[in-house]
Amino acid sequence: MVQFLSLKTQIHHSWPNVTQAVWQKYPNPFASHVLSSDVIDRNVNPITGVMTTTRLFLKKGVMPKWGRSLFNVRDAFIMEQSTVDPRDCTMVTVTRNLSHTKIMVVEETQTYTTTTPQTASAASAAAQTLLAPITQLRTDVRIISNTGWAPIKSRIEGFGLTRFKDNTIRSSQGLLHVLENLTHAQRSETA
Repeated sequence: MVQFLSLKTQIHHSWPNVTQAVWQKYPNPFASHVLSSDVIDRNVNPITGVMTTTRLFLKKGVMPKWGRSLFNVRDAFIMEQSTVDPRDCTMVTVTRNLSHTKIMVVEETQTYTTTTPQTASAASAAAQTLLAPITQLRTDVRIISNTGWAPIKSRIEGFGLTRFKDNTIRSSQGLLHVLENLTHAQRSETA
């Protein structure tokens, strides 16, 4: 049976900063399992301004004790395809594993949107502080095991769901770490 999970989070940073932090998320102290991150393709539509990017990640694989004797899982390649629409202040990332898909496929969609309207006119610093921009993050994940044996299939999907929930905390901590560094750097530049 396919496992689904949806989460909604508020990030108390502006959408432009959150978007920038997503690009700079690795390395960070909460993601030692991410071995590399590479941009494979990037283009900007000259009419719409929408940027489309494909990135490839190499991550260390972790297998539960009960699965180590059945599967020889090591590192995994992960593909991320994203779109950033600066006019609508929307960023969507779709991440999917390329390795070990016969064992398990994890497909995650994250949508980042702003809750404060972005206007062309520059507001005062005090007004911007009062607006306290918030970025909404919606995460949807689908976990599917492609093994043919039902008892092991449900265990793999359950493991994947539990592991995803655990990793969500570290992922949020990593993004917040990068956001704090960006905010600190921005304050230093304006001081």
